Amino acid sequence: MLKAFKRWRRKRILARDAMDPLLWAQTLARLPFLRGLTDEERERLRLCAVLFLHYKFIQGAGGLFVDESMRLMIAAQACILILNLDIDYYQGWSEVIVYPDEFVPTIEYTDEVGVVHRDREPRAGEAWLRGPLILSWADVPPASGTDGVNVVIHEFAHKLDMLNGDANGFPPLHRGMSREEWSLAFSAAYADFERRIEAHEELPLDPYASESPGEFFAVMSEAFFEIPHVVLTYYPQVYRQLHQFYRQAPATRMPRGSADLM
Repeated sequence: MLKAFKRWRRKRILARDAMDPLLWAQTLARLPFLRGLTDEERERLRLCAVLFLHYKFIQGAGGLFVDESMRLMIAAQACILILNLDIDYYQGWSEVIVYPDEFVPTIEYTDEVGVVHRDREPRAGEAWLRGPLILSWADVPPASGTDGVNVVIHEFAHKLDMLNGDANGFPPLHRGMSREEWSLAFSAAYADFERRIEAHEELPLDPYASESPGEFFAVMSEAFFEIPHVVLTYYPQVYRQLHQFYRQAPATRMPRGSADLM
């Protein structure tokens, strides 16, 4: 009964779709990593974006006015992660807050001896457990779309990771996926990545991935969609796990780029 009602409600939302087709086409044209989508996939992405914009309230902060083209830019990138999943993967929260540029939250933490510290550091994005997702508009349109750095994908990957608790790099897996294989693939890759970063090795992957297993998952998700051949080259087991989790194979729809030669 509930599933039938959900299908009926979604059909009503999609039937009232007022998305500007020209703005949507312009949005996709600005995102190079989406160019390999088939016509059928592009249509499903559009429908997902319609539902996303219905369920999520995107508002500006710090004096920023969020127009329709900005909303579409966020929605398209957020929905590529769940293209073959479901909009329900983003349930449990409703707000996306967008600042004009980097924002500076106050971070409070307790160290090993019990001393409370408060830090203020600029951020381009932040995802709260059961709370809003925050973005810097200056970082939302990808600089190139081929460098593996994408703040929208990064923060929405954290939201997926948080579906079963804190962002620890272990999102809820689909039936048929192996928790052991996921753990082995990501643990080995994370350890190798940390070693390479400590050795000051130049990599075509964001070094921020070495911060924690949760950040590693988010950064690998960015790279999986933008520069999939890099992930496949350096960490093929991670690519295979992400392929199973996102139910997509970006490497098959994107040509090998210069980043793969590094």
